[in-house]
Amino acid sequence: MENSKLRIIPLGGLGEIGKNITAIEYDDEIIVIDCGISFPDEDMYGVDLVIPDVKYLLDKKDKIKGLFLTHGHEDHIGAIPYILKQINMPVYGTKLTLGLVENKLKEHNILDICDLKSVKSGEKIKLENLKIEFIKVTHSIADACALAIHTPIGVILHTGDFKIDYTPIDGRVTDLSRMATLGKKGVLLLMADSTNVERKGHSLSEKTIGEALTRLFSNAKGRVIVATFASNIHRMQQIANASVTHNRKVAFSGRSMENISQVAIDLGYLHIPPENIIDIDEINNYPHENITIITTGSQGEPMAGLSRIAYGSHRKILIERDDLFIISASPIPGNDKLVSRVINQLFRKGVEVIYEDLEEIHVSGHAYQEELKLIHTLVKPKYFMPVHGEYRHLKHHSDLAIKLGMKPSNVFTLETGQVLEISKEGANKAKKVHTGVVFVDGLGVGDVGNIVLRDRRDLARDGMVTIVVAINRQDYSIVSGPDIITRGFIYARESEDLINKIKEVAKSEIEECLEKQILEWQVLKIHVKKSVEHLLYDKTKRRPSVFTIIMEV
Repeated sequence: MENSKLRIIPLGGLGEIGKNITAIEYDDEIIVIDCGISFPDEDMYGVDLVIPDVKYLLDKKDKIKGLFLTHGHEDHIGAIPYILKQINMPVYGTKLTLGLVENKLKEHNILDICDLKSVKSGEKIKLENLKIEFIKVTHSIADACALAIHTPIGVILHTGDFKIDYTPIDGRVTDLSRMATLGKKGVLLLMADSTNVERKGHSLSEKTIGEALTRLFSNAKGRVIVATFASNIHRMQQIANASVTHNRKVAFSGRSMENISQVAIDLGYLHIPPENIIDIDEINNYPHENITIITTGSQGEPMAGLSRIAYGSHRKILIERDDLFIISASPIPGNDKLVSRVINQLFRKGVEVIYEDLEEIHVSGHAYQEELKLIHTLVKPKYFMPVHGEYRHLKHHSDLAIKLGMKPSNVFTLETGQVLEISKEGANKAKKVHTGVVFVDGLGVGDVGNIVLRDRRDLARDGMVTIVVAINRQDYSIVSGPDIITRGFIYARESEDLINKIKEVAKSEIEECLEKQILEWQVLKIHVKKSVEHLLYDKTKRRPSVFTIIMEV
Protein backbone atom coordinates (compact mmCIF):
# COMPACT_ATOMS: atom_id res chain seq x y z
CA MET A 1 0.00 0.00 0.00
CA GLU A 2 2.83 2.37 0.89
CA ASN A 3 4.36 2.11 -2.60
CA SER A 4 1.07 1.73 -4.49
CA LYS A 5 0.65 3.64 -7.73
CA LEU A 6 -2.44 5.34 -9.03
CA ARG A 7 -2.97 4.54 -12.71
CA ILE A 8 -5.15 6.62 -15.04
CA ILE A 9 -5.91 4.60 -18.17
CA PRO A 10 -7.81 6.31 -21.02
CA LEU A 11 -9.34 3.56 -23.15
CA GLY A 12 -11.08 6.05 -25.44
CA GLY A 13 -11.94 9.73 -25.82
CA LEU A 14 -8.45 11.23 -26.14
CA GLY A 15 -7.44 12.52 -29.54
CA GLU A 16 -11.02 12.04 -30.72
CA ILE A 17 -14.55 13.29 -30.13
CA GLY A 18 -16.61 10.47 -28.64
CA LYS A 19 -16.00 6.96 -27.28
CA ASN A 20 -15.19 8.33 -23.82
CA ILE A 21 -14.06 5.73 -21.29
CA THR A 22 -11.36 5.95 -18.63
CA ALA A 23 -10.23 3.42 -16.03
CA ILE A 24 -8.69 4.46 -12.74
CA GLU A 25 -6.73 1.76 -10.95
CA TYR A 26 -5.30 1.61 -7.45
CA ASP A 27 -4.06 -1.67 -5.99
CA ASP A 28 -6.83 -4.24 -6.51
CA GLU A 29 -9.53 -1.72 -7.33
CA ILE A 30 -10.55 -0.38 -10.74
CA ILE A 31 -13.33 2.06 -11.44
CA VAL A 32 -14.50 2.97 -14.93
CA ILE A 33 -15.66 6.48 -15.83
CA ASP A 34 -18.19 6.63 -18.70
CA CYS A 35 -18.58 4.19 -21.56
CA GLY A 36 -19.50 5.92 -24.80
CA ILE A 37 -19.71 5.40 -28.53
CA SER A 38 -18.48 7.39 -31.48
CA PHE A 39 -20.16 7.55 -34.85
CA PRO A 40 -18.55 6.01 -37.93
CA ASP A 41 -16.50 8.02 -40.41
CA GLU A 42 -17.73 8.27 -43.99
CA ASP A 43 -15.36 5.50 -45.12
CA MET A 44 -16.67 3.00 -42.54
CA TYR A 45 -19.27 1.60 -44.92
CA GLY A 46 -22.19 -0.14 -43.24
CA VAL A 47 -20.92 0.45 -39.70
CA ASP A 48 -23.60 1.77 -37.32
CA LEU A 49 -21.56 2.51 -34.20
CA VAL A 50 -17.99 2.45 -32.97
CA ILE A 51 -17.41 1.26 -29.40
CA PRO A 52 -14.19 1.01 -27.39
CA ASP A 53 -12.14 -2.16 -27.22
CA VAL A 54 -12.09 -3.04 -23.51
CA LYS A 55 -9.69 -5.99 -23.57
CA TYR A 56 -7.71 -4.33 -20.77
CA LEU A 57 -10.79 -4.41 -18.53
CA LEU A 58 -11.76 -7.94 -19.57
CA ASP A 59 -8.33 -9.14 -18.43
CA LYS A 60 -8.92 -7.52 -15.00
CA LYS A 61 -12.64 -8.16 -14.57
CA ASP A 62 -12.37 -9.20 -10.93
CA LYS A 63 -10.85 -5.87 -9.91
CA ILE A 64 -13.61 -3.68 -11.40
CA LYS A 65 -15.83 -2.17 -8.69
CA GLY A 66 -18.18 -0.09 -10.80
CA LEU A 67 -18.97 2.11 -13.77
CA PHE A 68 -19.46 5.77 -12.82
CA LEU A 69 -21.32 8.02 -15.28
CA THR A 70 -20.91 11.77 -15.63
CA HIS A 71 -24.00 12.33 -17.81
CA GLY A 72 -26.35 10.78 -20.36
CA HIS A 73 -24.93 11.73 -23.76
CA GLU A 74 -24.30 8.95 -26.29
CA ASP A 75 -20.54 9.56 -26.31
CA HIS A 76 -20.57 8.73 -22.58
CA ILE A 77 -23.25 6.01 -22.20
CA GLY A 78 -23.85 4.58 -25.70
CA ALA A 79 -21.56 1.54 -25.36
CA ILE A 80 -22.85 0.45 -21.94
CA PRO A 81 -25.11 -2.41 -23.17
CA TYR A 82 -22.26 -3.92 -25.19
CA ILE A 83 -19.79 -3.71 -22.30
CA LEU A 84 -22.19 -4.96 -19.61
CA LYS A 85 -22.73 -8.12 -21.66
CA GLN A 86 -19.02 -8.81 -21.11
CA ILE A 87 -18.38 -7.35 -17.65
CA ASN A 88 -20.84 -7.60 -14.77
CA MET A 89 -20.40 -4.41 -12.72
CA PRO A 90 -22.70 -1.98 -10.90
CA VAL A 91 -23.50 1.27 -12.75
CA TYR A 92 -23.69 4.53 -10.78
CA GLY A 93 -25.32 7.66 -12.14
CA THR A 94 -27.87 10.37 -11.48
CA LYS A 95 -31.57 9.74 -12.02
CA LEU A 96 -31.89 11.04 -15.58
CA THR A 97 -28.62 9.44 -16.71
CA LEU A 98 -29.76 6.04 -15.46
CA GLY A 99 -33.22 6.59 -16.98
CA LEU A 100 -31.56 6.93 -20.40
CA VAL A 101 -29.33 3.90 -19.69
CA GLU A 102 -32.39 1.85 -18.74
CA ASN A 103 -33.91 2.53 -22.15
CA LYS A 104 -30.80 1.13 -23.83
CA LEU A 105 -30.67 -1.94 -21.60
CA LYS A 106 -34.34 -2.69 -22.35
CA GLU A 107 -33.61 -2.60 -26.09
CA HIS A 108 -30.82 -5.15 -25.51
CA ASN A 109 -33.00 -7.28 -23.17
CA ILE A 110 -30.49 -7.14 -20.32
CA LEU A 111 -32.12 -4.68 -17.92
CA ASP A 112 -33.13 -7.43 -15.48
CA ILE A 113 -29.56 -8.62 -15.00
CA CYS A 114 -27.95 -5.17 -14.60
CA ASP A 115 -27.28 -3.43 -11.29
CA LEU A 116 -28.14 0.28 -11.63
CA LYS A 117 -27.49 2.46 -8.60
CA SER A 118 -29.01 5.95 -8.58
CA VAL A 119 -27.03 8.71 -6.84
CA LYS A 120 -27.54 12.42 -6.22
CA SER A 121 -25.03 15.19 -6.66
CA GLY A 122 -23.08 15.60 -3.43
CA GLU A 123 -23.29 11.88 -2.68
CA LYS A 124 -20.14 9.78 -2.14
CA ILE A 125 -19.69 6.10 -2.98
CA LYS A 126 -17.13 4.44 -0.70
CA LEU A 127 -15.05 1.52 -1.87
CA GLU A 128 -12.11 -0.09 -0.07
CA ASN A 129 -9.44 2.38 -1.22
CA LEU A 130 -11.38 4.83 -3.38
CA LYS A 131 -14.25 7.17 -2.67
CA ILE A 132 -16.16 8.66 -5.61
CA GLU A 133 -18.01 11.95 -5.11
CA PHE A 134 -20.61 13.32 -7.55
CA ILE A 135 -20.45 17.11 -8.01
CA LYS A 136 -23.15 18.91 -9.98
CA VAL A 137 -22.16 20.75 -13.16
CA THR A 138 -24.11 22.47 -15.92
CA HIS A 139 -24.06 20.94 -19.38
CA SER A 140 -26.39 20.64 -22.39
CA ILE A 141 -28.17 17.76 -20.68
CA ALA A 142 -29.71 17.79 -17.22
CA ASP A 143 -28.23 15.95 -14.22
CA ALA A 144 -24.60 16.14 -15.37
CA CYS A 145 -21.86 15.68 -12.78
CA ALA A 146 -18.15 16.01 -12.29
CA LEU A 147 -16.46 13.26 -10.29
CA ALA A 148 -13.99 13.70 -7.44
CA ILE A 149 -12.13 10.44 -6.88
CA HIS A 150 -10.60 10.42 -3.40
CA THR A 151 -7.59 8.10 -3.32
CA PRO A 152 -4.98 7.30 -0.62
CA ILE A 153 -2.47 9.59 -2.39
CA GLY A 154 -4.75 12.46 -3.34
CA VAL A 155 -7.89 13.62 -5.14
CA ILE A 156 -8.54 13.32 -8.86
CA LEU A 157 -11.11 15.79 -10.16
CA HIS A 158 -12.71 14.72 -13.46
CA THR A 159 -14.92 17.57 -14.70
CA GLY A 160 -16.93 15.48 -17.17
CA ASP A 161 -18.50 17.64 -19.88
CA PHE A 162 -19.38 21.01 -18.38
CA LYS A 163 -19.90 24.72 -18.83
CA ILE A 164 -20.39 27.52 -16.33
CA ASP A 165 -23.91 28.86 -16.82
CA TYR A 166 -25.05 31.22 -14.09
CA THR A 167 -28.68 31.11 -15.28
CA PRO A 168 -29.34 27.49 -16.30
CA ILE A 169 -32.87 26.44 -17.23
CA ASP A 170 -33.22 24.10 -14.24
CA GLY A 171 -31.40 26.39 -11.78
CA ARG A 172 -28.77 23.70 -11.26
CA VAL A 173 -25.53 25.73 -11.38
CA THR A 174 -22.06 24.21 -11.43
CA ASP A 175 -20.92 23.65 -7.84
CA LEU A 176 -17.90 25.95 -7.95
CA SER A 177 -17.92 26.16 -4.17
CA ARG A 178 -17.20 22.43 -3.78
CA MET A 179 -14.48 22.57 -6.42
CA ALA A 180 -12.88 25.52 -4.64
CA THR A 181 -13.00 23.62 -1.35
CA LEU A 182 -11.28 20.64 -2.95
CA GLY A 183 -8.72 23.04 -4.42
CA LYS A 184 -7.94 24.48 -1.00
CA LYS A 185 -7.41 21.01 0.44
CA GLY A 186 -5.26 20.05 -2.54
CA VAL A 187 -6.15 18.32 -5.81
CA LEU A 188 -3.61 15.81 -7.07
CA LEU A 189 -4.85 15.64 -10.69
CA LEU A 190 -7.33 17.64 -12.74
CA MET A 191 -8.86 16.00 -15.81
CA ALA A 192 -10.87 18.65 -17.65
CA ASP A 193 -13.09 18.91 -20.73
CA SER A 194 -11.14 20.39 -23.67
CA THR A 195 -13.79 20.56 -26.41
CA ASN A 196 -14.06 24.37 -26.60
CA VAL A 197 -10.59 25.37 -25.45
CA GLU A 198 -10.04 27.15 -28.78
CA ARG A 199 -13.00 29.47 -28.17
CA LYS A 200 -12.16 32.69 -26.38
CA GLY A 201 -14.39 34.32 -23.81
CA HIS A 202 -17.36 32.77 -22.06
CA SER A 203 -20.12 30.55 -23.47
CA LEU A 204 -23.63 31.99 -23.65
CA SER A 205 -26.31 30.95 -21.20
CA GLU A 206 -28.91 28.48 -22.41
CA LYS A 207 -31.54 31.07 -21.41
CA THR A 208 -30.57 33.30 -24.35
CA ILE A 209 -32.00 30.63 -26.66
CA GLY A 210 -35.43 30.96 -25.04
CA GLU A 211 -35.61 34.65 -25.93
CA ALA A 212 -34.72 33.98 -29.58
CA LEU A 213 -37.19 31.11 -29.85
CA THR A 214 -40.05 33.13 -28.37
CA ARG A 215 -39.40 35.92 -30.91
CA LEU A 216 -39.26 33.49 -33.84
CA PHE A 217 -42.46 31.73 -32.72
CA SER A 218 -44.31 35.05 -32.50
CA ASN A 219 -43.63 35.71 -36.21
CA ALA A 220 -44.40 32.18 -37.44
CA LYS A 221 -47.53 31.90 -39.61
CA GLY A 222 -47.69 28.11 -39.84
CA ARG A 223 -46.15 25.08 -38.18
CA VAL A 224 -42.81 25.43 -36.41
CA ILE A 225 -40.54 22.42 -36.91
CA VAL A 226 -37.47 22.44 -34.67
CA ALA A 227 -34.57 20.01 -35.09
CA THR A 228 -32.29 19.60 -32.08
CA PHE A 229 -30.34 16.95 -30.18
CA ALA A 230 -32.73 14.48 -28.58
CA SER A 231 -30.69 14.59 -25.36
CA ASN A 232 -30.89 18.38 -25.00
CA ILE A 233 -33.80 18.43 -22.58
CA HIS A 234 -33.21 22.08 -21.63
CA ARG A 235 -33.60 23.03 -25.30
CA MET A 236 -36.77 20.93 -25.52
CA GLN A 237 -38.08 22.75 -22.47
CA GLN A 238 -37.54 26.14 -24.05
CA ILE A 239 -39.15 25.06 -27.32
CA ALA A 240 -42.11 23.78 -25.29
CA ASN A 241 -42.30 27.02 -23.29
CA ALA A 242 -42.39 29.10 -26.50
CA SER A 243 -45.07 26.75 -27.88
CA VAL A 244 -47.29 27.04 -24.82
CA THR A 245 -46.89 30.84 -24.85
CA HIS A 246 -48.12 30.92 -28.46
CA ASN A 247 -50.92 28.38 -27.99
CA ARG A 248 -49.23 25.56 -29.87
CA LYS A 249 -49.46 21.81 -29.38
CA VAL A 250 -46.13 19.93 -29.21
CA ALA A 251 -45.44 16.69 -31.09
CA PHE A 252 -42.19 14.71 -30.96
CA SER A 253 -40.82 13.02 -34.09
CA GLY A 254 -38.02 10.46 -34.27
CA ARG A 255 -37.47 7.37 -32.12
CA SER A 256 -34.74 8.83 -29.90
CA MET A 257 -36.67 12.10 -29.51
CA GLU A 258 -39.84 10.25 -28.50
CA ASN A 259 -38.00 7.93 -26.09
CA ILE A 260 -35.87 10.58 -24.37
CA SER A 261 -38.68 13.13 -24.06
CA GLN A 262 -40.88 10.46 -22.44
CA VAL A 263 -38.13 9.49 -19.97
CA ALA A 264 -37.53 13.19 -19.15
CA ILE A 265 -41.26 13.81 -18.59
CA ASP A 266 -41.68 10.67 -16.46
CA LEU A 267 -38.69 11.60 -14.26
CA GLY A 268 -39.72 15.23 -13.89
CA TYR A 269 -36.98 16.88 -15.98
CA LEU A 270 -39.25 18.08 -18.80
CA HIS A 271 -42.37 20.04 -17.89
CA ILE A 272 -45.05 20.37 -20.56
CA PRO A 273 -48.77 20.63 -19.74
CA PRO A 274 -50.34 17.30 -20.81
CA GLU A 275 -52.96 19.11 -22.86
CA ASN A 276 -50.18 20.65 -24.97
CA ILE A 277 -48.65 17.29 -25.98
CA ILE A 278 -50.04 15.43 -28.97
CA ASP A 279 -48.99 12.36 -30.94
CA ILE A 280 -47.36 12.94 -34.33
CA ASP A 281 -50.41 11.22 -35.91
CA GLU A 282 -52.64 14.04 -34.62
CA ILE A 283 -50.84 17.02 -36.18
CA ASN A 284 -53.34 17.29 -39.04
CA ASN A 285 -56.22 17.64 -36.59
CA TYR A 286 -55.16 21.20 -35.69
CA PRO A 287 -54.55 24.43 -37.61
CA HIS A 288 -50.95 24.84 -38.75
CA GLU A 289 -50.45 27.91 -36.56
CA ASN A 290 -51.15 25.75 -33.48
CA ILE A 291 -48.51 23.07 -34.12
CA THR A 292 -44.87 22.66 -33.07
CA ILE A 293 -42.91 19.57 -34.08
CA ILE A 294 -39.65 18.74 -32.30
CA THR A 295 -37.65 16.34 -34.43
CA THR A 296 -34.33 14.53 -34.69
CA GLY A 297 -31.89 15.13 -37.55
CA SER A 298 -30.12 18.34 -36.54
CA GLN A 299 -26.88 16.80 -37.88
CA GLY A 300 -28.33 16.12 -41.32
CA GLU A 301 -28.30 12.34 -40.79
CA PRO A 302 -29.88 10.79 -43.92
CA MET A 303 -32.27 8.50 -42.03
CA ALA A 304 -33.28 10.98 -39.29
CA GLY A 305 -36.49 13.01 -39.12
CA LEU A 306 -35.35 16.32 -40.60
CA SER A 307 -33.76 14.75 -43.70
CA ARG A 308 -36.82 12.60 -44.33
CA ILE A 309 -39.05 15.69 -44.14
CA ALA A 310 -36.74 17.70 -46.41
CA TYR A 311 -36.60 14.99 -49.09
CA GLY A 312 -40.29 14.08 -48.88
CA SER A 313 -39.80 10.56 -47.52
CA HIS A 314 -41.31 11.13 -44.05
CA ARG A 315 -44.48 9.08 -43.71
CA LYS A 316 -46.29 11.52 -41.44
CA ILE A 317 -44.91 15.02 -42.10
CA LEU A 318 -45.20 16.69 -45.50
CA ILE A 319 -43.74 20.17 -46.05
CA GLU A 320 -46.24 23.03 -46.24
CA ARG A 321 -45.40 26.46 -47.70
CA ASP A 322 -45.92 28.33 -44.41
CA ASP A 323 -43.71 25.99 -42.31
CA LEU A 324 -40.85 27.52 -40.32
CA PHE A 325 -37.85 25.23 -39.81
CA ILE A 326 -35.41 25.94 -36.97
CA ILE A 327 -32.17 23.94 -36.70
CA SER A 328 -31.23 24.46 -33.06
CA ALA A 329 -27.82 22.80 -33.05
CA SER A 330 -24.39 23.34 -34.54
CA PRO A 331 -22.85 20.70 -36.82
CA ILE A 332 -20.53 18.21 -35.15
CA PRO A 333 -17.12 18.32 -36.92
CA GLY A 334 -17.47 16.38 -40.16
CA ASN A 335 -21.25 16.83 -40.43
CA ASP A 336 -21.18 20.29 -42.04
CA LYS A 337 -21.90 19.01 -45.56
CA LEU A 338 -24.80 16.83 -44.43
CA VAL A 339 -26.43 19.75 -42.59
CA SER A 340 -25.82 22.11 -45.52
CA ARG A 341 -27.50 19.68 -47.94
CA VAL A 342 -30.63 19.49 -45.79
CA ILE A 343 -30.80 23.28 -45.41
CA ASN A 344 -30.47 23.73 -49.19
CA GLN A 345 -33.17 21.14 -49.82
CA LEU A 346 -35.56 22.89 -47.43
CA PHE A 347 -34.97 26.22 -49.17
CA ARG A 348 -35.67 24.52 -52.51
CA LYS A 349 -39.05 23.50 -51.12
CA GLY A 350 -39.79 27.19 -50.53
CA VAL A 351 -39.88 27.23 -46.73
CA GLU A 352 -38.09 29.50 -44.26
CA VAL A 353 -35.12 27.99 -42.44
CA ILE A 354 -33.41 29.48 -39.40
CA TYR A 355 -30.01 28.10 -38.40
CA GLU A 356 -27.03 29.12 -36.27
CA ASP A 357 -25.49 31.50 -38.82
CA LEU A 358 -28.70 33.57 -38.89
CA GLU A 359 -29.89 33.60 -35.27
CA GLU A 360 -28.69 32.74 -31.76
CA ILE A 361 -30.64 29.49 -31.64
CA HIS A 362 -27.85 27.28 -30.28
CA VAL A 363 -25.31 27.55 -27.48
CA SER A 364 -22.58 25.08 -26.64
CA GLY A 365 -22.65 22.84 -23.59
CA HIS A 366 -18.86 22.95 -23.23
CA ALA A 367 -16.73 25.51 -21.39
CA TYR A 368 -14.90 28.25 -23.29
CA GLN A 369 -11.42 29.52 -22.36
CA GLU A 370 -12.48 31.84 -19.52
CA GLU A 371 -14.55 29.11 -17.88
CA LEU A 372 -11.65 26.68 -18.12
CA LYS A 373 -9.35 29.29 -16.59
CA LEU A 374 -11.76 29.67 -13.68
CA ILE A 375 -11.74 25.92 -12.98
CA HIS A 376 -7.93 25.76 -13.12
CA THR A 377 -7.66 28.76 -10.80
CA LEU A 378 -10.12 27.34 -8.26
CA VAL A 379 -8.78 23.80 -8.29
CA LYS A 380 -5.02 24.57 -8.43
CA PRO A 381 -4.07 20.95 -9.27
CA LYS A 382 -0.60 19.50 -8.82
CA TYR A 383 -0.91 17.62 -12.14
CA PHE A 384 -3.12 18.25 -15.14
CA MET A 385 -4.34 15.95 -17.90
CA PRO A 386 -6.67 17.39 -20.57
CA VAL A 387 -9.46 15.06 -21.72
CA HIS A 388 -12.38 15.00 -24.14
CA GLY A 389 -11.14 16.38 -27.44
CA GLU A 390 -9.10 15.91 -30.56
CA TYR A 391 -5.35 16.08 -30.09
CA ARG A 392 -5.20 19.77 -30.99
CA HIS A 393 -7.76 20.51 -28.25
CA LEU A 394 -5.69 18.59 -25.71
CA LYS A 395 -2.54 20.45 -26.80
CA HIS A 396 -4.20 23.88 -26.54
CA HIS A 397 -5.59 23.00 -23.11
CA SER A 398 -2.14 21.91 -21.92
CA ASP A 399 -0.72 25.24 -23.16
CA LEU A 400 -3.48 27.08 -21.32
CA ALA A 401 -2.62 25.31 -18.05
CA ILE A 402 1.06 26.22 -18.48
CA LYS A 403 0.15 29.87 -19.15
CA LEU A 404 -1.78 29.82 -15.89
CA GLY A 405 1.40 28.86 -14.02
CA MET A 406 1.62 25.07 -14.06
CA LYS A 407 5.01 23.47 -14.55
CA PRO A 408 5.26 21.94 -18.04
CA SER A 409 6.59 18.73 -16.44
CA ASN A 410 3.33 18.42 -14.46
CA VAL A 411 1.10 18.64 -17.54
CA PHE A 412 0.42 15.38 -19.42
CA THR A 413 -1.02 15.41 -22.94
CA LEU A 414 -1.86 11.77 -23.56
CA GLU A 415 -3.55 9.77 -26.27
CA THR A 416 -5.89 6.83 -25.92
CA GLY A 417 -4.02 3.88 -24.44
CA GLN A 418 -1.23 5.90 -22.82
CA VAL A 419 -1.17 5.45 -19.06
CA LEU A 420 -0.45 8.10 -16.45
CA GLU A 421 1.06 6.70 -13.25
CA ILE A 422 1.12 8.78 -10.08
CA SER A 423 2.81 7.89 -6.81
CA LYS A 424 4.02 9.88 -3.81
CA GLU A 425 7.33 10.27 -5.63
CA GLY A 426 5.84 11.87 -8.74
CA ALA A 427 4.00 11.26 -12.00
CA ASN A 428 5.07 9.84 -15.33
CA LYS A 429 3.80 8.24 -18.52
CA ALA A 430 3.83 4.46 -18.26
CA LYS A 431 3.73 1.68 -20.83
CA LYS A 432 0.80 1.78 -23.24
CA VAL A 433 -2.08 -0.67 -22.82
CA HIS A 434 -4.13 -2.40 -25.49
CA THR A 435 -6.90 -0.18 -26.91
CA GLY A 436 -8.77 0.04 -30.15
CA VAL A 437 -12.22 0.10 -31.64
CA VAL A 438 -14.97 -2.44 -32.16
CA PHE A 439 -17.43 -1.92 -35.01
CA VAL A 440 -21.15 -2.52 -34.53
CA ASP A 441 -22.91 -3.42 -37.79
CA GLY A 442 -26.56 -4.35 -37.30
CA LEU A 443 -26.62 -7.19 -34.78
CA GLY A 444 -22.95 -7.96 -35.35
CA VAL A 445 -20.50 -6.69 -32.76
CA GLY A 446 -16.85 -6.98 -33.69
CA ASP A 447 -17.42 -9.21 -36.73
CA VAL A 448 -16.58 -6.33 -39.07
CA GLY A 449 -12.86 -5.65 -38.90
CA ASN A 450 -10.32 -3.70 -40.92
CA ILE A 451 -10.16 -6.33 -43.68
CA VAL A 452 -13.94 -6.24 -44.20
CA LEU A 453 -13.90 -2.43 -44.17
CA ARG A 454 -11.08 -2.41 -46.71
CA ASP A 455 -13.11 -4.67 -48.98
CA ARG A 456 -16.15 -2.42 -48.61
CA ARG A 457 -14.06 0.63 -49.46
CA ASP A 458 -12.63 -1.11 -52.54
CA LEU A 459 -16.08 -2.17 -53.70
CA ALA A 460 -17.46 1.32 -53.16
CA ARG A 461 -14.54 2.94 -54.94
CA ASP A 462 -13.99 0.60 -57.91
CA GLY A 463 -17.02 -1.69 -58.14
CA MET A 464 -16.97 -5.40 -58.92
CA VAL A 465 -16.90 -7.84 -61.82
CA THR A 466 -18.21 -11.37 -61.30
CA ILE A 467 -17.40 -14.17 -63.76
CA VAL A 468 -19.72 -17.19 -63.61
CA VAL A 469 -18.87 -20.40 -65.44
CA ALA A 470 -20.28 -23.96 -65.35
CA ILE A 471 -17.84 -26.88 -65.87
CA ASN A 472 -18.72 -30.52 -66.57
CA ARG A 473 -17.18 -32.62 -63.78
CA GLN A 474 -16.88 -35.66 -66.04
CA ASP A 475 -14.77 -34.33 -68.89
CA TYR A 476 -13.88 -30.89 -67.46
CA SER A 477 -15.30 -28.93 -70.35
CA ILE A 478 -17.09 -25.59 -70.19
CA VAL A 479 -20.83 -26.25 -70.27
CA SER A 480 -22.05 -22.68 -69.83
CA GLY A 481 -20.56 -19.21 -69.71
CA PRO A 482 -18.48 -17.43 -68.81
CA ASP A 483 -21.24 -14.94 -67.93
CA ILE A 484 -20.21 -11.50 -66.70
CA ILE A 485 -22.03 -9.54 -63.99
CA THR A 486 -20.84 -6.03 -63.04
CA ARG A 487 -21.83 -3.76 -60.18
CA GLY A 488 -20.50 -0.24 -59.67
CA PHE A 489 -17.94 -0.61 -62.49
CA ILE A 490 -19.54 -0.28 -65.92
CA TYR A 491 -23.05 -0.64 -67.27
CA ALA A 492 -22.97 -3.84 -69.33
CA ARG A 493 -25.32 -2.70 -72.12
CA GLU A 494 -23.25 0.39 -72.80
CA SER A 495 -19.92 -1.48 -72.73
CA GLU A 496 -20.62 -4.63 -74.76
CA ASP A 497 -17.18 -4.65 -76.36
CA LEU A 498 -15.42 -4.69 -73.00
CA ILE A 499 -17.80 -7.34 -71.61
CA ASN A 500 -17.13 -9.55 -74.63
CA LYS A 501 -13.40 -9.07 -74.19
CA ILE A 502 -13.68 -10.11 -70.50
CA LYS A 503 -15.57 -13.25 -71.63
CA GLU A 504 -12.87 -14.08 -74.18
CA VAL A 505 -10.01 -13.66 -71.71
CA ALA A 506 -11.81 -15.62 -68.97
CA LYS A 507 -12.78 -18.45 -71.34
CA SER A 508 -9.28 -18.65 -72.80
CA GLU A 509 -7.70 -18.77 -69.33
CA ILE A 510 -10.11 -21.48 -68.10
CA GLU A 511 -9.61 -23.65 -71.16
CA GLU A 512 -5.84 -23.30 -70.89
CA CYS A 513 -5.92 -24.32 -67.21
CA LEU A 514 -8.15 -27.32 -67.96
CA GLU A 515 -5.83 -28.43 -70.77
CA LYS A 516 -2.91 -28.28 -68.34
CA GLN A 517 -4.94 -30.40 -65.89
CA ILE A 518 -5.17 -27.53 -63.35
CA LEU A 519 -8.27 -28.95 -61.68
CA GLU A 520 -8.00 -27.28 -58.31
CA TRP A 521 -10.79 -24.69 -58.56
CA GLN A 522 -9.13 -22.22 -56.22
CA VAL A 523 -5.99 -22.15 -58.38
CA LEU A 524 -8.09 -21.82 -61.52
CA LYS A 525 -10.00 -18.88 -60.01
CA ILE A 526 -6.73 -17.06 -59.23
CA HIS A 527 -5.55 -17.48 -62.84
CA VAL A 528 -8.82 -16.06 -64.20
CA LYS A 529 -8.82 -13.23 -61.67
CA LYS A 530 -5.28 -12.12 -62.59
CA SER A 531 -5.91 -12.25 -66.33
CA VAL A 532 -9.12 -10.24 -66.10
CA GLU A 533 -7.55 -7.70 -63.71
CA HIS A 534 -4.71 -7.08 -66.21
CA LEU A 535 -7.20 -6.65 -69.03
CA LEU A 536 -9.40 -4.22 -67.09
CA TYR A 537 -6.48 -2.10 -65.97
CA ASP A 538 -5.10 -1.93 -69.53
CA LYS A 539 -8.49 -0.93 -70.96
CA THR A 540 -9.87 1.33 -68.18
CA LYS A 541 -7.03 2.14 -65.74
CA ARG A 542 -9.40 0.98 -63.00
CA ARG A 543 -9.10 -1.90 -60.53
CA PRO A 544 -12.54 -3.34 -59.73
CA SER A 545 -12.77 -6.37 -57.45
CA VAL A 546 -12.90 -9.50 -59.62
CA PHE A 547 -14.70 -12.63 -58.42
CA THR A 548 -14.85 -15.99 -60.21
CA ILE A 549 -17.66 -18.44 -59.46
CA ILE A 550 -17.26 -22.01 -60.76
CA MET A 551 -20.23 -24.38 -60.75
CA GLU A 552 -19.77 -28.10 -61.31
CA VAL A 553 -22.50 -29.85 -63.29
